[in-house]
Amino acid sequence: MKYEAVIGLEIHAELKTKTKMFCSCLNNPEEKIPNKNICPVCLGHPGTLPVINKEAVRKVLLVGLALHSEIPRYSKFDRKNYFYPDLPKGYQISQYDQPLCKGGELSLYLSQDKEEAQKKIKITRVHLEEDTGKLIHSPDKKYTLIDFNRAGVPLMELVTEPVITSGREARLFAQGLQLLLRTLRVSEADMEKGQMRCEVNISLRPIGEEKLGTKVEIKNLNSFRAVERAIEFEIQRQSEILERGEKVIQETRGWDSQKGITYSQRKKEEAQDYRYFPEPDLPPLHIWDEEKEGGLFDLEKLREELPELPWEQKEKMITDYNLSPVQANTLLLDNNLLNFWKKVIEILQEKKVFNNKISNLVSNYLISDVKGFVETEKIEWEKVKLSPVSFVQLMILLEKGKISSRVAKDILQEMIVKGGEAESIVRERGLEKVTAPEQLLPLIQEVIKENPKAVEDYKKGKENAIKFLVGQGMAKTKGSADPKVLEKLIQKILQESNSS
Repeated sequence: MKYEAVIGLEIHAELKTKTKMFCSCLNNPEEKIPNKNICPVCLGHPGTLPVINKEAVRKVLLVGLALHSEIPRYSKFDRKNYFYPDLPKGYQISQYDQPLCKGGELSLYLSQDKEEAQKKIKITRVHLEEDTGKLIHSPDKKYTLIDFNRAGVPLMELVTEPVITSGREARLFAQGLQLLLRTLRVSEADMEKGQMRCEVNISLRPIGEEKLGTKVEIKNLNSFRAVERAIEFEIQRQSEILERGEKVIQETRGWDSQKGITYSQRKKEEAQDYRYFPEPDLPPLHIWDEEKEGGLFDLEKLREELPELPWEQKEKMITDYNLSPVQANTLLLDNNLLNFWKKVIEILQEKKVFNNKISNLVSNYLISDVKGFVETEKIEWEKVKLSPVSFVQLMILLEKGKISSRVAKDILQEMIVKGGEAESIVRERGLEKVTAPEQLLPLIQEVIKENPKAVEDYKKGKENAIKFLVGQGMAKTKGSADPKVLEKLIQKILQESNSS
């Protein structure tokens, strides 16, 4: 029997605010001293009262507007009751039946496949809650320490409808959401630092069946690769159970990245297990009203705050700047590279030299050479000394045929490390492309004299020998010779000597 996966995601993201969700303690994810940013409120001391962080609410609403969610007029907070060592109150202030954002959708816009990129994943809700503390287990697992710096940090949770069908789609959705959160500047959403965590709800059912299978939750996936791999493993695991005629158990499972398997953690709780009820210490929120004076926010003004969204940027890159979907994705997923590219395009347009050819040169050299060199040499972007102005100079010289691609690549690496202006470097070192035969002929004679074996191989019909001789000529000119002119002249000289 063939089965299909039905997958829903729950994604948590810590919001970038100055203070925590319900108190004035600093929200500082980089704090290294344990239990420094804490107070009686976020430690859940008796008699303390929470106060809602308006900026956190605003940031969640921005996300909802970007996702075309419905923003209800009223919202409220609820108590979600459960005991855990890093939850000092014994309950979490969250939202249950009246979240800040209802519905919405996000396409898989980062896919390189045009049809897949248009698939829209429906969203159930986006709500706001407080984060828990952090447990630190000793290497020998004999004791556990608790750091409450994270307790009470504003935490956005987004829940999708169960409409995702594969690990790949789940990864694309999570990557697309992370990029949106960063574009809106509501969260750094760094999965390695725990600022964005993903949980998967997955069940299998026979193809054609409408009834959902037994749901299994995979908790705390902290990378996109983990999301995709855990789902693919779970699809295989559940398929084998069903093929044996056994039943899948509803449970919460963890992911072991080393072994590449999921493992059982505990029985899955239902909503009633948390005994939700309205938070008695917080009043309902009046979000907006048709009257301008009514509510906390003017939704139209909030909409005006939305920047150009990543899927809009991608479409513009493809249609206006002649980039491929792969090139656009690479730039979108690297904020430093994207900002550099934008400055370069702006300079090209100011100089009135922008065209499709130079646009392709810019994107190719930025992605292949700049990004490749920086990552290979492990250079921090802040230490890159290449300026957009100098990069533009280099691309114009290349586009006009004044330097060879070999020279461009060499100069580019030097400018990344040491800085400098492309025009000055080319002029001072005499690196402009040499095309005049009278300049190249003496050099070609040297190459032929120094490489008799390659000459003999060419005369025997080995065409690759000519490439070797051209390479030797390029090396002698430090890449400044025009390789096409060089090849033609070498062939001509060798053919003449052969006929004589």
